[in-house]
Amino acid sequence: MNIIDFYREARNLIAQEKFDQLNTLSVDKPEYFNWVVDVFEGMNLKDYGESEALIWVSNVGEQKQEKRYTFRQISEESNQFLNFVRAHGVTQSNYMYTQIPLLPANWIGYLAAIKGGMVLIPAATTLAVRDIIYRFETLLPQLVIADLENAQKIEEAEQELLKKDGSKKITLKIILDGDLEGWHSIEEIYDQSTSAEAATTKADDPLFLFFTSGTTGMPKVVTHTHLTYPLGHLSTASWVGVRPGDVHYNISQPGWAKFAWSSFFAPWVMGATIFANYVSKFVPTEQLEAVANYGISTFCAPPTVLRMLIQQDLSIYDFKLRQCVAAGEPLNPDVIEKWKQGTGTLIRDGYGQTETTALVANVPGAEVKYGSMGKPTFMYDIRIANDDGNELPPLEEGHICVVNPEGNVNGIFKEYMGDEERKQKVFKHGLYYTGDKAYKDKEGYIWFVGRDDDVIKASDYRVGPFEVESVLIEHEAVIESAVVASPHELRGAAVKAFVVLKEGVAPSEHLAKELFEFSGKNLATYKIPRIIEFVDEFPKTISGKIRRVELRANEAMNKMKQVKGSQEYFHEKY
Repeated sequence: MNIIDFYREARNLIAQEKFDQLNTLSVDKPEYFNWVVDVFEGMNLKDYGESEALIWVSNVGEQKQEKRYTFRQISEESNQFLNFVRAHGVTQSNYMYTQIPLLPANWIGYLAAIKGGMVLIPAATTLAVRDIIYRFETLLPQLVIADLENAQKIEEAEQELLKKDGSKKITLKIILDGDLEGWHSIEEIYDQSTSAEAATTKADDPLFLFFTSGTTGMPKVVTHTHLTYPLGHLSTASWVGVRPGDVHYNISQPGWAKFAWSSFFAPWVMGATIFANYVSKFVPTEQLEAVANYGISTFCAPPTVLRMLIQQDLSIYDFKLRQCVAAGEPLNPDVIEKWKQGTGTLIRDGYGQTETTALVANVPGAEVKYGSMGKPTFMYDIRIANDDGNELPPLEEGHICVVNPEGNVNGIFKEYMGDEERKQKVFKHGLYYTGDKAYKDKEGYIWFVGRDDDVIKASDYRVGPFEVESVLIEHEAVIESAVVASPHELRGAAVKAFVVLKEGVAPSEHLAKELFEFSGKNLATYKIPRIIEFVDEFPKTISGKIRRVELRANEAMNKMKQVKGSQEYFHEKY
């Protein structure tokens, strides 16, 4: 079927939770596609034009602010934005770099860029000047959008580049608050027309360029196209279980793929309302009040956030929740049970990457096995394969791969920009190798093991850090854990766990012994950590992912005593 019919039929089946029927749909790849024209305007404006598209709340500053946009209103403002940047020399295929906090300009700018055929480069507000220089040396944008704090960093980065090459100058810079020489105020867009002509965009034209967070090295540039990325997020919508009329809240910051996943495409491909809660500090009780007061019906949050929320008295809130999902970290059963008791909703796990949309998930209504990521989502054929591309039998650990990614229409990325060698390493044997390992049980559920580089080879055993970490965080004293290989003279490597304790809990030899015993009750003998080191914090990427590569490197060089607040204890069988 054609792309529009596919979209509409998929939306209907997702809303009705008829997930099995989704696998019967097929789509003919079009030559041209523009998600804003074909879906946001062609469907959402037509079907839900006066419904709320975005509820934005700000608790930053002295007074609380609230803005509500209908689909029609936000469409018109994005047209004004598009007309403004075009009037100042920004054209189709130009790069648009955004480095802004959780402000409405994220959604307005995204819509304008997609409609205008620009290429989006989202960036986190936590980036330092050196990070910006690295990005600008790789891909110099013609248009940048920032708040005052980040605009000042961008200015410094641009000046450094100009010293090296006087031609490396940004065409247009837009600031969202305050004044800065050489920058245009966002308020200037409102002089423009509320209608705008769309660019003619090919399905394979680049749309998003994501700089990955670099857990194993310098950031890669992941390229997603106009067709595959928006289309692929139908799989994300099916995981979340969002429907037209829902108010969806995803706790994620702009600049990362997860924001595009669940704070933009997943709800809007379904015609639902996005809720955004802009805060200067995460306060669990304030978050819970927002979920209750704004009638949030579908909710997405990382496990770390959910672990903080369940510490509160959930019974005092009048929740309207229907669905809740989480991904990215171990999700222990205790959190799932307490959240279900307090809210009436089951937290469902899922899996995907910056390079993809939702690949594997526990969809609404399906049986959930605690600890499993679920089963492949529609649009994806997932194989657990060996290095030669051969599918492995149930319960045997292998690579998580997507079958025939370039021959199917789904959300797989197009390339690592400027790095054909890296692309060839992951696209082989008719598969896309995700770089993650897992096994599939006899019922088809997929169980995550870890990143390829994270898997520990101790004696003749292979240990996935994810499983060990999942057990450790079930202990009441532990808030976070990271497991890596520690060099061992006899075994080659020993399983070592770094542990961050909950506030008010002090490290001690007694607690270390307790954690060793706790692990022994819940893990196979060869998986038990032989070393536990308590630390105050982990080295992390700017997106919050633990840099196990750094932990491993420091361990190999025997430098972990440099970690702040570290105390190390050994298992009696070390």
